[in-house]
Amino acid sequence: MSDTRDDVRALVGRTKDLSPNQRLLLAFYATLPAGRAGTQQTGQALAEEMGWAPTFFSRVRKELVEAGWLEEYDRFNNIRYFHLTNQALGRRPKVVRLRHVG
Repeated sequence: MSDTRDDVRALVGRTKDLSPNQRLLLAFYATLPAGRAGTQQTGQALAEEMGWAPTFFSRVRKELVEAGWLEEYDRFNNIRYFHLTNQALGRRPKVVRLRHVG
């Protein structure tokens, strides 16, 4: 994210309808370095950094994935990696026009 402070503030503004824990986790993800290398930390490591139990962290993250705020972008064995979606970043979703065949 370009200016992390402003981006996190904008994210918090877009998430008013979420629970405080969901908003906190999204703000935490927003502060992680951008790109694949920066966000490849396990959920257990992120939970520890936040002071949350790994099971609680996973539950809140799952809720955010289901609501479209986080998405899985990579997997290595049983470790899954997530990042903010376009919705969370305040970007318009990418729309691909389909051609009519025939």
